Amino acid sequence: MQICLVMKKNFFRKVGFGIGPNEQVPVNPIDWAQSQVDKVPPLVWGEPVRTGKEMLSYYAEWVYTDREILRKKHKRNRKAYVEAKNKLRNKVGERYFDNLEICIRHNTAINSGVPVFERLWLFWCNHFAIIDKDFMPEFTTGPYHRETIRTNMCGSFETLLKKATLGWSMIHNLDNSESIGPHSEWGKNRKKRGKLATVNENHARELLELHTVSPAAGYTQEDIVQLSYIMAGWEHKHTKKRKECNPVRFNQKKHEPGNHKVLGKSYKQRGLSPKNKLLDVLKDLSAHPETRRFITFKLCRHFITDRPTEEMIAPIIAAWEKSGGHLPTIHKALLQVVYEYADKEEKFQNPEIWMLQMVHMVGGSWPLRVDEMKYNFKIKPSNHQRRPQFFMKEIGYDPYRPIQPNGFSDMELDWISPELLIRRMSAPKEIAQRNITLKDFESMIDKNFDNPKEMKKLIDKVKSPSTKMQLLFPSYRMLKT
Repeated sequence: MQICLVMKKNFFRKVGFGIGPNEQVPVNPIDWAQSQVDKVPPLVWGEPVRTGKEMLSYYAEWVYTDREILRKKHKRNRKAYVEAKNKLRNKVGERYFDNLEICIRHNTAINSGVPVFERLWLFWCNHFAIIDKDFMPEFTTGPYHRETIRTNMCGSFETLLKKATLGWSMIHNLDNSESIGPHSEWGKNRKKRGKLATVNENHARELLELHTVSPAAGYTQEDIVQLSYIMAGWEHKHTKKRKECNPVRFNQKKHEPGNHKVLGKSYKQRGLSPKNKLLDVLKDLSAHPETRRFITFKLCRHFITDRPTEEMIAPIIAAWEKSGGHLPTIHKALLQVVYEYADKEEKFQNPEIWMLQMVHMVGGSWPLRVDEMKYNFKIKPSNHQRRPQFFMKEIGYDPYRPIQPNGFSDMELDWISPELLIRRMSAPKEIAQRNITLKDFESMIDKNFDNPKEMKKLIDKVKSPSTKMQLLFPSYRMLKT
């Protein structure tokens, strides 16, 4: 057991959501943090959570009914089409599931008992980001975060990379189903009919640029093209009844034949199927030195500072190399470094993390409860049931809707605008109005801040809990940890 000679209370906010009203400050913060990353905790929700397969069926009903029935039936009557589509929205939960997923996400983050794991979960969801596209936030992004990212956080980075890369969400999000090898069976047939046969480079480009080696590896446009050839054939089958909402498969008839070179290494068919070329590439990309450096830098930038140093990242890279990319080992090395710099570096918290910290530290009744989210799939969800998404939009962070494929920014400059800061000022009042269990603000400050006198001055002589929250939580020391 390591002995922490100096208690750095802001560490509990750097790597978690602070210390709540009924929690005691851990005697050994590092042991407390590192003990939370070895196994995947269950989701915290009071009823069964719909699987990704189930949600894809809701998605399929939505796109099929809209495209094949309603648009044709009401082709010449815009008003009738809008009315019919709104009924369909209610039937498939198009306005409901996004809000439900936010409730599951936030309830789990706050109440799982392993806040460090939850913080890491949010990081990896953002690393393998799914952009706001084609109603994915309404139906599939939440399940992707739960089933693809969360369930693979205690194995190797290689496994996590493969699951994210080959999952339905990423295949669809980055258009890999559109790829057709020019010399594939499909490609040749299309050319005979005078049609274009080419690969879509989106998935290959983001795999290199955002998910693994980064531009620091010096890859070229030709590397992207060659990787696109290797990835051609990985698709979700398109059918009339389910449209694009079918499981991922490898379609050899779309695959570009031959050997392909990526980052100086040639990849050829092994086994019975050329699909193995992609698995080989992913294995190599996961073990590439620039992948280790890039992701380690991102981890330090997320948890420690906007400008990580070589001294910060070196021990984490060493742990990655020694463990062969074992994620719990990498995470433990990260936590050690975070603690070392907890009293030396400050990190501006994005709106979601900041909000969850506030809720946890005051014992707030956020998110909405299971009973508040009951829905009959007949009428539009109530404004109350749609409040989670509205609330997140108000503070500037709709978690399932990043605009860019690189996810939400970790840089202070992207969150410190006057508009976004003003938006945060209204959030404490809403949380206070929903009910909080905190009775002693001074005690909360003592548990969570290394500068308690400064924080207590903010609420000196203030009696209202709501006003105290409005003074404390938008303050500098809460925004920056």
